[in-house]
Amino acid sequence: MRLLPAASRIASPWKNGGGTTWEIAAQPPGADLSAFDWRLSIAQVATAGPFSVFPGVDRVLTVIAGAGLRLTVEGLGEVVLDEASPPLPFPGDAPASATLDGGPIRDLNLMVRRGTWRGSVRRIDGAATITAEARVSVLVALAPARAGDQVLAAEDALILDPDATLTVDGRLLLIGIDPA
Repeated sequence: MRLLPAASRIASPWKNGGGTTWEIAAQPPGADLSAFDWRLSIAQVATAGPFSVFPGVDRVLTVIAGAGLRLTVEGLGEVVLDEASPPLPFPGDAPASATLDGGPIRDLNLMVRRGTWRGSVRRIDGAATITAEARVSVLVALAPARAGDQVLAAEDALILDPDATLTVDGRLLLIGIDPA
């Protein structure tokens, strides 16, 4: 397993300049926003406005903190998302815009190159036993949590060894990334 501490991430502007993002991991490492195969990041959404468009990319958006947002995606309509909502998959090339329901939110954003990769995000709340079934499996703590013997701070990520089985406890997200 490999720990990716939240404290070591560097903030960067969104593709459209409308917010801030912190990359957790990407393939290939260091790829820019036009050349990644997949990318996992956390974003701060502080104001209403459009989302960046990513042609040929599928996204999964999960609100992890804040009162919530209303996301309008072309072809899907309006979806209300908050900390309890299931992760929302949508095409990254569909125009999307958000309004905030009560101040800034933070979200986890998984983006995968359509036709090459597919991704999933699952919420875990409490104690559970998980198995790293995907080609790439990542745990992200939403609050202090435990994964096996590893103590995670809020927003720390842990890349799991393939086929690893471990006991977790806390509010976490399990991200799976597989070839399409």
